[in-house]
Order: sequence, then C-alpha cells, then structure tokens
Amino acid sequence: MYIQPVVMMDFETTGMSPALGDRVTEVAALRIVGGVVVERFVSLINCDVRISPFISQLTGITQAMVDRAPPVEQVMPELVRFIGNDALAAHNVSFDEKFLLAESARLGIVPTHAGVICSVKLSRRVFPGLRSYALGALASSLGIRFNGTAHRAEADAEVASAVMLHIAAHLGERYGIREVDPRFLQQINRLTAAKVPGFLQRPADPASNQVIRTVRRKKSSIL
Repeated sequence: MYIQPVVMMDFETTGMSPALGDRVTEVAALRIVGGVVVERFVSLINCDVRISPFISQLTGITQAMVDRAPPVEQVMPELVRFIGNDALAAHNVSFDEKFLLAESARLGIVPTHAGVICSVKLSRRVFPGLRSYALGALASSLGIRFNGTAHRAEADAEVASAVMLHIAAHLGERYGIREVDPRFLQQINRLTAAKVPGFLQRPADPASNQVIRTVRRKKSSIL
C-alpha cells in the first residue's frame, strides 16, 4: 500500500477552463494513508458566479446551493492547507490542478503539493485494454461500486480513491511491489504505455527501482 500520503481531489466547476473564466463550485479532497482514506475535506464554493442550467443538470449543484456556500476566499486557503506537502492525485489531474492553481493565484496562495498523479493515465498503463477509462466505466470494470451521485465532488473523489487503492493492490499482487511510493506512480505516469510492462516486471528488489531503493534505504537506516 501507500508508504506516503496521497490526496485525491475532485473539483466541480462551471466549465472546462479557468482561462475562459470558469470557476469552481465544489471540491472534495480525500487523504489516503496506507490502504485507507483517513481524512477528507469537502465543501461547496461560492465564487459569485452564475450556474448554467446545463451545469445544474449535470452535477445537481444549483444556484441556490452555491449562493449559500462558503466564499472561495475561505475555502481555497483551507483546501491548500489540507493538501499540504502531500502528493496530489485526480482523475485527469491536469484539469483539477489547473483550477487549483488558478483559484489559488487569484488569492495570492502558492500550493505546495509534492507533484501530481493522474489516475486516468495510471489506469491506462496498469490496466491496458479496458473499454473506457471514464471514472464510472473504469470503476465498473474494476468491480468498484459507485456510491453517491456522479459529478458530485465527494462521490467522484471517493471512487477515484478506490481506483488508486485498487492500483496499489494490483501492483502488490501482480508485481510484488508491496510498498508503493507516490513518486513511483509519477514515474509510471511519465512513461509511454509501451514501456510500462517492462518497467513493472523488473524484479521487486532494492536494486530494481530508484524510488524503491531510496525508500528501503531510509527504512533500514532507522532500524
């Protein structure tokens, strides 16, 4: 399982890009430690924007809900503090991180997370050949039950966290990698799909991977 915490985050937004003026409406961040979710941060967000009928129909988030929500000036600093220096994961992390950075920049905040992990890319590389890597379809293929409402931040983050835990379990069972460092997953994200099988099939000993070697050396120095 995970030897360092990973924070799985999901934003609901008014559109696809902060560069086009889109803003966040809801966030969920779940901290994974070892093999379980141990802590969560969930909030609707009031960015003083109008919610289109399409977004309300897609997410179930209404204008009245965001009008009553805490202001972005309150939520974003709390979110950035919650994430801290842990690795940040999301299902299509480039989407969520760009909103995190854009909303933080508006407030003069600098997030300090330790790199990102994209569970879409990771799933494509660890579980090749599935019919779809959209979150709902991927969860179904992996036997993960989707509780709650899709396109709500906490439900999506919950399922994405289950995907991450499923990946860690698979790496242990299939490749003998029992202790997964987030940096190891970041390495997999950066590889082309063709190189991943060979990378994962290396013998699971301290000499096979720089990240694993570093982690095990630190552990042995404590003993």
